[in-house]
Amino acid sequence: MTQAMQILNPSFKRSRVIWGAVAAFIAAMVLPGCTSTQLQGASSSFLIVDALNASPGEEDKFSGVLDSDVLSTGGVFSDVGKFDLRLGMKDPGSVVSPAAPTSNNWITVTRYHVKFVRSDGRNTQGVDVPYEFDGAASVTVRDAVSTLVITLVRAQAKLEAPLLALRNAGGSVVISTIAEITLYGTDQTGRDVSVVGKISVNFADYGG
Repeated sequence: MTQAMQILNPSFKRSRVIWGAVAAFIAAMVLPGCTSTQLQGASSSFLIVDALNASPGEEDKFSGVLDSDVLSTGGVFSDVGKFDLRLGMKDPGSVVSPAAPTSNNWITVTRYHVKFVRSDGRNTQGVDVPYEFDGAASVTVRDAVSTLVITLVRAQAKLEAPLLALRNAGGSVVISTIAEITLYGTDQTGRDVSVVGKISVNFADYGG
């Protein structure tokens, strides 16, 4: 059909609009359940945080909220966080025939970053919240749930402002924060992957 005929024939334009809508619908059906965050990056797989719990360093009691004691009986201890991670695929296929990950899709986490924020917006490091920091990690997430234990609160953070000022307050003064932990890694072809987990952390001298 010539350009002149296309202009004179309105049904041609309508058919192009209809077919465009059909193509968009088909494209949407091809990627069910995928979010924009999951589709970021070049890797065909992504990390899912099944759970994030934490425990005071001198204990082994993991829960979804960390009450971090700035001065425990026997000294100062780091607190730990525990991730339960599993693998997700950006193109998971259908319910009948899901796409199974291969070894290329496995993701190895190599480092993490911890940042503390407060809901009142007072987020100056070393004044209102502890300093953010980086740590090393080493776990490969395959097609089953993998566990990663990290340092969530460093012992040295309890020896400097603002946590040092909480000593001997008997728990009457609490700094409530949200810890944002970003895990960084790559799939087995070297493509970057990251995921963020968050947990509430309340600092005080609970035993003081």
